[in-house]
Amino acid sequence: MATTTTENNIFTIPNILSFSRLLGVPIFFWLIVGPQNDGLALALLAISAFTDWLDGFLARKLNQFSRLGELLDPLADRLYVLAALVALYLRNIVPLWVVIVLLSRDFVMSLLLISLKSKGISGVPVHFVGKAATMNLLYALPLLLLGTFAGALGRMAHIFGWAFLIWAIAMYWYGAFLYFTQVRKIDWTQSNE
Repeated sequence: MATTTTENNIFTIPNILSFSRLLGVPIFFWLIVGPQNDGLALALLAISAFTDWLDGFLARKLNQFSRLGELLDPLADRLYVLAALVALYLRNIVPLWVVIVLLSRDFVMSLLLISLKSKGISGVPVHFVGKAATMNLLYALPLLLLGTFAGALGRMAHIFGWAFLIWAIAMYWYGAFLYFTQVRKIDWTQSNE
């Protein structure tokens, strides 16, 4: 079942999966802050993680790559992280400083990307540290939510959740430093031509 690669094709299986992940973000947020159904929120997050893997696998297997897919996938990750951060703050599971430290890094990186785009540069290559930081956040936040459960499982999840979170914060800001280092090495005379 060979499918040709089309950059402008919107209706691909991977894009539909990515879009379904986006639709799950407000439901995930509501489950945490509304009825506080943490078990269902974690199940939705697990389904989202599986579809995240599946859309990448299918994009490669079916050769269904698109520019929209390249945008939707990291957007869904960022929105799940944002939803989890805000929801966990509203539930008093994480303190305000965690939200400020993580969101201020995203704000700084957004300013950097806007500055690069104004100079005709679409971005800098993603590096391992940035991906690892996001992965640690995607482990930390569900573990902290699981840490609200009673018993040994809740206590262990709380400890590991904070360990992943502290490591993610350190890598997140180190990743930002690496991005700024990459930008400093850009030959601005060639980029403006």
